[in-house]
Amino acid sequence: MLQNYKHIIWDWNGTLFDDTWLCVSVINGLLARRNLPTLTIETYRAIFTFPVRDYYQTIGLDFGQDSFEDLSIEFMAQYEARRNECTLYPHARSALTHIKQAGPGQSILSAYPHHDLVNVVRRFELENFFERLVGLGDIYATSKVELGQNWMRELGHAQSEVLLIGDTVHDFEVAQAIGADCILVAGGHNSKERLHQCDVRVVDSLQEIVVTNCMSSRGT
Repeated sequence: MLQNYKHIIWDWNGTLFDDTWLCVSVINGLLARRNLPTLTIETYRAIFTFPVRDYYQTIGLDFGQDSFEDLSIEFMAQYEARRNECTLYPHARSALTHIKQAGPGQSILSAYPHHDLVNVVRRFELENFFERLVGLGDIYATSKVELGQNWMRELGHAQSEVLLIGDTVHDFEVAQAIGADCILVAGGHNSKERLHQCDVRVVDSLQEIVVTNCMSSRGT
């Protein structure tokens, strides 16, 4: 239950911020320009992974023709140009409000570059919900594990007092690495089927967190 936790760590992209459709649109642009097969959102959710370099190779991008760094720059330029087309997920604000009223602190741990994370959170006027916004220092979306470990040390809470809420298998991996409990929200960057393989609680929407106060992390 919620009162068992002193801090909630949120993922951003695909958990609070509804950008999966945009990531599919942008990556399909990269693929089409190289005459490669494009992705459906279902295929994307089935194969998206961290580090992003591995996902790029899975979908056929050839680092012999375009370096990973150049592909990342191309992707992020297109993503940032359209970022403001995205909205928060339904019930995101009410979930944040619900948790704030219940007492635990909140933060964001994201593979999104830190500067961009700060800007988009400010756009939605959410900064007052969070003690810290923790984003990567570059655009290459490698892993959030080291950031998460550093943040856990700063928080100073027992592992059992921290819950991570995310939308990908990597969020589960981060939770394991930092010792936090984990809830995964379906409908983001990984399929529900992949999330269930993690053996933690999987919910269909943020509304379930608000309505059922479902802060038990063990799988269904």
